Amino acid sequence: MLRKDTLISRLIVESFFKKLDEALVLDVAVAGAGPSALALSIVLAKKGWKVALFEAKNEPGGGIWGGGMMFNELVVESELEEYLKELDVRYKKVENLIIIDSVHFASALLYHATKSGALLFNNVYVEDLVMYDGKVSGVVINWTPTVRERLHVDPITIVSKYVVDATGHPANLVRFLVRRGVLKIENFKTESGVKIAGEPGNEFLMDAENGERFVVEHTKEVYPGLYVVGMAAVSVGGGPRMGPIFGGMVLSGLKAANLIHEKLISETSYKDDRTERARV
Repeated sequence: MLRKDTLISRLIVESFFKKLDEALVLDVAVAGAGPSALALSIVLAKKGWKVALFEAKNEPGGGIWGGGMMFNELVVESELEEYLKELDVRYKKVENLIIIDSVHFASALLYHATKSGALLFNNVYVEDLVMYDGKVSGVVINWTPTVRERLHVDPITIVSKYVVDATGHPANLVRFLVRRGVLKIENFKTESGVKIAGEPGNEFLMDAENGERFVVEHTKEVYPGLYVVGMAAVSVGGGPRMGPIFGGMVLSGLKAANLIHEKLISETSYKDDRTERARV
């Protein structure tokens, strides 16, 4: 008879490795688990796609938890009211804005993402990309403490049809391509706010109104197989480093989810049609 301690350990190990095995081949791999990433994963997982998020920190949720200056409240535009109702989130309307308890909102996004079937791995760092035939086709992952301590431990590979850079200001996945000269982006900035290319302008200043619009407009596929969302999209586009509030983050994730869903549907339909023609 197994002792309870052994049984507990065995259940943790077996369950985790089953989850990791399921994530080795994906439809969508997401680096980061902030609001954009979570909103995206909820949509795609509900539509039946295989999605996994890899969060470098112990606490997924990105910048939501701290609200503004650690006042754990956050503000979104009124256009998100129906979305908040879908998630069963409590909120208060103040004119054309909505205020939400940030801990409540982060918890709701995480609950719905995992409930919808998205796999979430915290303390996992995406340290490189997989590329097949000129298309980003997955991510290379390792434990965050391994990377932080600079231990010489080989990573493992996750293969995915599409990859999403939701790493925030650093836009780490885009940076992998830029540093190798594979991708050139005129307005792409470093984390400190200095552009890799192009002339500096007023894009580093606070501007919530334009920032909200900018983050959604620049949510897109920046390289075959690689999408940017949230503050990664802002950094790549050269927009206001401070400005977009959390409504823009959510809308960015929803936009990317729809774009990727359409791509996956068209590819699946094409393959199905081709198979059907082969049978005939």
